[in-house]
Amino acid sequence: MEKQNEVVLFGTWASAFCKRVELALKIKGIPYEYVEEDLTNKSESLLHYNPVHKKVPLLVHNGKPNSESLVILEYIDECWNNTPKLLPEDPYQRAKVRFWVNFVDHQIMARLLPIIMSRGEEREKAIKEFNELLKVFEEGIKKDFPEEFPFFERKSLGYLDIVVGAHFCNYEAFHEVVAVVFSPEKNPAMMAWLEALKNHPLMKEMLPPHDKLVAEMRGKYLGQSP
Repeated sequence: MEKQNEVVLFGTWASAFCKRVELALKIKGIPYEYVEEDLTNKSESLLHYNPVHKKVPLLVHNGKPNSESLVILEYIDECWNNTPKLLPEDPYQRAKVRFWVNFVDHQIMARLLPIIMSRGEEREKAIKEFNELLKVFEEGIKKDFPEEFPFFERKSLGYLDIVVGAHFCNYEAFHEVVAVVFSPEKNPAMMAWLEALKNHPLMKEMLPPHDKLVAEMRGKYLGQSP
């Protein structure tokens, strides 16, 4: 891993956090080697390059490691400072994008675990809370980016598109295994955005196969063997 300009991504196929990094590399047109990690038997390379967190995604560029998906995305955008840019040039616009990305990661995604872990009325309550946060997100995006909304009118995927797409474009697998958490009737803007993202060539290329992901989720969330 010491070759000049070599980029190696350590990841796992079902991880939305790893798919973020793959998407960014593809958008920028950066050649890279992909190493699939078995997180139950982590490689020596992963432990060597990421001794603190010992997890994926891990990007190694010319022997120098970067961990944490959002940190990696910004590293890619700054290191390969060519178009298309993932983040806006304007500092205030960048700050707003970062705010909503963090809202997705720390607010919306945090509400999925209670849905997975609950049943009956508790699950219905958890889904309602999830949808309330999703509505806050949708309205916030419309307010903060009125000229750009909907994002799916742009040909190139940006920072927020990457995060939203990697997390939610597989919603059909989650609906099949766990529960229906959003719909065109309740969340028309979000669903339209996701359908457009799913049809983007790079997103299509990066998304895990539906049946394989369903089997993975059944094992992870329900303890069912493939």
